[in-house]
Amino acid sequence: MVERSAVNRLVAGSNPAWGVEKVIDYPLLNANSPKSGSSYHVHWLLDPDIIFLNHGSFGACPVPVLEAQRRLRDRLERQPLQFFDRDYEALLDSARSELAAFVGADPADLVFVPNATTAVNTVLKSLQFEPGDELLTTNQEYNACRNALNYVADRYGLRVVVANVPFPIHSPTEVVEAVLQGVSARTRLALFDHVVSQTGLVFPIAQLVQEMAQRGIETLVDGAHAPGMVPLNLKDLGATYYTGNCHKWLCAPKGAAFLYVQRDRQTVIRPLTISHGANSPRGDRSRFQLEFDWTGTDDPTAYLCVPEAIRFMGSLLPGGWPELMASNRQLALTARQTLCTALDIAPPSPEEMVGALAVLPLPEGNPQKLQAELLNRYQIEVPIIPYPTSTSRKVRVSTQLYNAPQQYKILADALAELLSKENPIL
Repeated sequence: MVERSAVNRLVAGSNPAWGVEKVIDYPLLNANSPKSGSSYHVHWLLDPDIIFLNHGSFGACPVPVLEAQRRLRDRLERQPLQFFDRDYEALLDSARSELAAFVGADPADLVFVPNATTAVNTVLKSLQFEPGDELLTTNQEYNACRNALNYVADRYGLRVVVANVPFPIHSPTEVVEAVLQGVSARTRLALFDHVVSQTGLVFPIAQLVQEMAQRGIETLVDGAHAPGMVPLNLKDLGATYYTGNCHKWLCAPKGAAFLYVQRDRQTVIRPLTISHGANSPRGDRSRFQLEFDWTGTDDPTAYLCVPEAIRFMGSLLPGGWPELMASNRQLALTARQTLCTALDIAPPSPEEMVGALAVLPLPEGNPQKLQAELLNRYQIEVPIIPYPTSTSRKVRVSTQLYNAPQQYKILADALAELLSKENPIL
């Protein structure tokens, strides 16, 4: 039974995309400990002595899902031939179907990959370009994927056009306007984040995809943070290619992500590792899935646990996933306001561009030193992001069900103390 002697209360927003308005209780794990997260903390292996506000970097997998993965690994090792040669394909198809239903896609259009960066590389290295073609992205694109874009550009003699999206920002319209300024007759592909890692912004991805489609430009959407954070319907979205991680807000084990490819482009996209599927004589499955579903011996249990993660996380609140996404978002907005008040700064983006990440600018200085001080002095694990320069600093907080509002108050007080004139962190 959850101890409810102390409860934090939030009101979820009334935006229909996030769920109906309601009061959400966050019972403290330990009412006598100001560091405690919510009672849901017991479902994770996270160190209770650390205030963990960095779900966004690598996620955190709940114990029941890890137990399901252990059972699958045991099954694999008891009879590897039975598992891989006779059982695996049906297990993978089942996992794919449940994931497809969650993200609003046809299972035939989805394949599993280890992570979103792998998927972005896969698409970029599969496409053919002509010298002088242009690749469009924004200044907020995730560094690893921007490096992949640069690699392909250097290889084919392409031009990378970077749309300058501001941060702080006043409206999603500024994203669209910046991107459209970068479009030309030579634009071949646009790479957009759905949720930006450095700034936490939820881009107006549906409008961006639509604008590109109207101009005959393919879109590759890096939705690394999106599944489980924001509502998804990939059929309606219409992106040519879309990838999302399952280890972040879906809380699946590490090593589980997906790549969605529109049906008419699947013959073009090949996995980074060419294996048996390339010349399989089978006609009962698409070449797209034959190639991606088996690229060599590996541990596929992270993929197979995605349905368990969807079911478990969706069972924690009465309203299921809509309530979970809405409550995480509202906690992010509450955390942001707490930090803004303590640091005496204005919110750097409109609420409609906030998901389960909130990012705030800090005075310039050494990001690594400040992050280390927060961990060593206050046992707070939170990223201080050097963006857009090495001395620029932004604090990025994540919200997941194991977090609670008082944790962000502790962070706000710690930052106010460390950044004060009496005790500056350089």
